[in-house]
Amino acid sequence: MIMMPLKSITKNLASLIITCLFGVLSINAYAAIDVYDFDSVQQEAQYRGLIEELRCPKCQNQNLAGSDAPIAQDLKQKTYDMIKEGRSDGEIRAYMQERYGDFITYKPPVRPSTWILWFFPPLLLIVLIVGWFWQSKRSQRIARGQSGILVDSAAALSAVEEAELDRLLSRADRNKTDHDITSIEDKK
Repeated sequence: MIMMPLKSITKNLASLIITCLFGVLSINAYAAIDVYDFDSVQQEAQYRGLIEELRCPKCQNQNLAGSDAPIAQDLKQKTYDMIKEGRSDGEIRAYMQERYGDFITYKPPVRPSTWILWFFPPLLLIVLIVGWFWQSKRSQRIARGQSGILVDSAAALSAVEEAELDRLLSRADRNKTDHDITSIEDKK
């Protein structure tokens, strides 16, 4: 009889500990949600647009909105503060670029230091297309015998070799139609 209440107490205590543990975990999950109070819907839209556009300096290719890194939290707070001060999108972007460089934006400005980002991909594409076009034209010319390659007279076939080649080619044409080899000489 004494065992029954002890099992009940142990069971209740275990469920209380599990409930507290889940409660603490859920409080930590809610602590990660940013809550900012804006004066207008336009300010909130401006904030959302900027944190979607600005890149987290720590999280290689993730925007501020999706990053939980401490620096991203700081940048979100700074963006919020600047919006509350009445700064424009351009001023906020300029501040962030001045402090963190062109990496902070997904659309870096066009200037000599970023020319490789803007002009290398299209130039590479153009070079690849021209190379492919040139190669296909070259292979077509070679197939038609218009390669422009001069044949050395010493390397040309002699009359005997040409006659043998013609005989072999005509035999190959006949074999395509006959499919029956009749002479021993043809089997070789």
